[in-house]
Amino acid sequence: MQAQIKYSFLFFLTVTLVSCKKFLAVQPVDYVSDQVTIVDATSAQTAVRGVYRALANDNYYGSLFQTFGYLPGDNVQWTGSQSVIQQFISHNIQADNGNLESVWLGIYATINDANNVIAKVPGVVDVTFTPVLRNQLIGEARFIRALAYFDLARVWGGVPVVLTPTLSSADKSSTGVSSSDQVYAQVLSDLNAADSLLPLPATQNPVRANRETVWALKARYYLYQQKWALAENYASQVIADTKNFTLLTPYSSFFNPASAVATKESVFELSYSPTYTNAHRGYWQPPANGGTRQWAPNDAFVALVNDPTIGGNRSALVAKTSAGLWYGNLYYRSPSTDPAYVIRIAELYLIRAEARAQQNNLSATDGALSDLNAIRTRAGLGASPAVNQTDVLLAIENERRIEFALEPHRWFDLVRTGRAAAVLGVTDPKKYVFPFPATEVTLSNGNLPQNPGYN
Repeated sequence: MQAQIKYSFLFFLTVTLVSCKKFLAVQPVDYVSDQVTIVDATSAQTAVRGVYRALANDNYYGSLFQTFGYLPGDNVQWTGSQSVIQQFISHNIQADNGNLESVWLGIYATINDANNVIAKVPGVVDVTFTPVLRNQLIGEARFIRALAYFDLARVWGGVPVVLTPTLSSADKSSTGVSSSDQVYAQVLSDLNAADSLLPLPATQNPVRANRETVWALKARYYLYQQKWALAENYASQVIADTKNFTLLTPYSSFFNPASAVATKESVFELSYSPTYTNAHRGYWQPPANGGTRQWAPNDAFVALVNDPTIGGNRSALVAKTSAGLWYGNLYYRSPSTDPAYVIRIAELYLIRAEARAQQNNLSATDGALSDLNAIRTRAGLGASPAVNQTDVLLAIENERRIEFALEPHRWFDLVRTGRAAAVLGVTDPKKYVFPFPATEVTLSNGNLPQNPGYN
């Protein structure tokens, strides 16, 4: 290994390639960040555009990170021959798994881009740079950094927390691992900062973070922290904005037809273009449609989603080739310009349903069942027959399984609720977090000890 290869997550850098005078409202994120030269309002906006681009990268929400949420669950099968994917499905992930390294680098690259904005934008001197715009750009970077650390904590537990720009390995060579609680504390710190900096949306624009985007992620954060009243409160604030967000009917309306982008279903999504495509399509679509179908819905999920009493109109998530092969159809456009769905309003309903159920508010008019039934009604289903707290919580779990089957939720849901052992048979709690990438451990000079249970 060459001597110049160092503790790679600490200085995964991008270079400024292009600037833009205007941050277009709902256009593909086709720019990379300015790591060094943030000198005026224009370059500051270019840098923030780059943070979104990093978030949408193939190694992050463009594909690989999302697989960490659904491959270890019980909806997806691997149809290829490479063990790197099968390791996630069989819960036997090895530290030298290349996808671990790719996602790790992708998320830390996003964090480093955000750190540059957070560090440099406050000091920019430009008479055209209004305080409102300055606060907005910093707030967006703080939101994305919060999301990145939230995702790191979900996958690995405790991780190194880096809050300043990294230009060389010497900058952070002694950075150690923060505990999971410390990482989540940083998430909340960034969310609170973003909450104070970002405006409320004047119009619906889910490709850029605003204050309601922050509230949505806070609702998810507090759900994971089992702070039910706070999760309910923040979910309610987003749901209340019926001008900008609503459940679309039928279920497929938020992704089909191909013109369905930035719909009122999306609280936060990432956009792509013919020159900057979403890699997900190729992995899900079959060869007959120009894809590789490297993973596909498994038989159990196909049966569930096609059961009219369970899947309802969500059967649109799957399709079958003339040869009888089932495939996932959430990502299908050609060229691959499908958005990446990060937070949908349906999630806020189910967050609030779960939070209310945990507080034993099961009412069908203003409690857990009202929110659960809103999701079921949109899917073309009748009201849930659940009546007691245990049954309602199980009904919410089962609804989330179908609603977000091809999105990165199922594995994380079963881990956070303590249900991975009962549902998946994963009884070793050490496997509820993934191993750190072997290369990162080796290059860390002892500052990144491997997660327990992994070599």
